[in-house]
Amino acid sequence: MSYFDAASAAPLHPVGRQALLAALDEGWADPARLYREGRRARLLLDAAREAVAETVECRPDELVFTPSGTRAVHAGIEGALAGRRRVGRHLIVSAVEHSSVLHAAEVHEARGGSVTEVRVDRTGAVAPDAFAGALRPDTALACLQSANHEVGTVQPVAGVAGACRAAGVPLLVDAAQSLGWGPVAGDWSLLTASAHKWGGPSGVGLLVVRKGTRFAPQGPLDERESGRAAGFENIPAVVAAAASLRAVRAEAAAEAARLRELTERIRVRVPALVPEVEVTGDPQRRLPGIVTFSCLYVDGETVLHELDAAGFSVSSGSSCTSSTLTPSHVLRAMGVLSEGNVRVSLPPGTPAEDVERFLTVLPGVVERVREKLGAPVTAGGVRDAGRDHEVSGAPVVDVPAVDAAAVDALAVDALVVDALGRRCPVPVIELARVIGDVPVGGTVRVLADDEAARLDIPAWCEMRGQEYVGEEPADRGSAHVVRRVS
Repeated sequence: MSYFDAASAAPLHPVGRQALLAALDEGWADPARLYREGRRARLLLDAAREAVAETVECRPDELVFTPSGTRAVHAGIEGALAGRRRVGRHLIVSAVEHSSVLHAAEVHEARGGSVTEVRVDRTGAVAPDAFAGALRPDTALACLQSANHEVGTVQPVAGVAGACRAAGVPLLVDAAQSLGWGPVAGDWSLLTASAHKWGGPSGVGLLVVRKGTRFAPQGPLDERESGRAAGFENIPAVVAAAASLRAVRAEAAAEAARLRELTERIRVRVPALVPEVEVTGDPQRRLPGIVTFSCLYVDGETVLHELDAAGFSVSSGSSCTSSTLTPSHVLRAMGVLSEGNVRVSLPPGTPAEDVERFLTVLPGVVERVREKLGAPVTAGGVRDAGRDHEVSGAPVVDVPAVDAAAVDALAVDALVVDALGRRCPVPVIELARVIGDVPVGGTVRVLADDEAARLDIPAWCEMRGQEYVGEEPADRGSAHVVRRVS
């Protein structure tokens, strides 16, 4: 089995495993106690804190360990907002932040605060100028991830941090995906991360609050971790997290170069092997091990099951693979295709042979899924095969092989496709089938009530060179209007 989902959780590093087993014997006591076992536990905790602080490039007394990366994010946002309540209650986030940041922003807004969401471009990156333009006199805190967890795009943290510092606004950086590869550049004020992203054990997060940053911990006060993370420290896990972070950093330069070559191989060869694919994320400013692509006319959940059966563990941002039945907020913010989305995130040590086998298996998987869905696709892409289907407001058109003039004679200026109650990619497939039935300049209205259609129909138009006119209200769902350009 080839595990290609390190962005969700990286396998435990061998050094981390050894440290965990050793610390289970040595670090089980209460580090707040003065007897021998407590002193030994305290030494282990302090050593782990110093090791991580050195790697993060902060002071040990600026760093605390939390029960998870999510808890670190929530504690960091809540404490920073509370510490600057006299300045105002305005919070800035990017549109592609991790859900833990966006959920904290929702809670803040529900409590009467205001939130500005900074847009990203099609690569998933924010513009420093746009972020700076969102700053206001009442801005209490800004949040920006160091790199995106779904498409791998690295954010311009240094530029944004400079703008925030000039405005006197603290910047919280979610460094969960990038910290194993290197320190976060820029004059940031707060930083969060999660050990299971770099090959440490789950259940360990870290929160860094730079000296001079106004911070008021929320909730009942606790004497542990400077009052910023309540509860008994999981010292064996903390020790393993520190050991694994140092180990992966020592290997980072060589492993990053190797993984970049493997992911670039995927970025280049997947579009050549599989018709109608959109590769997402910035092609240069990206993490070493993450590559994401979306395939037209494909059900993402089925693709994941097929790849799992073939021995590959990958993830997806498609709505059909989530409990919310809505596309990934990251793909939605980028305006790219969501259905048939596949995220490959390679853990350190991934053999090149596994990537080659993936590239061999993937085309057949996508082809089989498209065949099951009846997608109008051949080896060369979309064919003009929409001649034996029924569309709302028009009779059944059944046309054998005829010349172009005959087809144009049968064409109508506008068609309506009823895809209500059907989930993507079916509305997109139905659109592809009928687009050739209208003349150039004619329109197709696709009636759909699937949230993914709002993203995937415009993305289809972008990929196929057609014009997305816009969305119109309908009795049920929405009418997505497409004009045939070619």
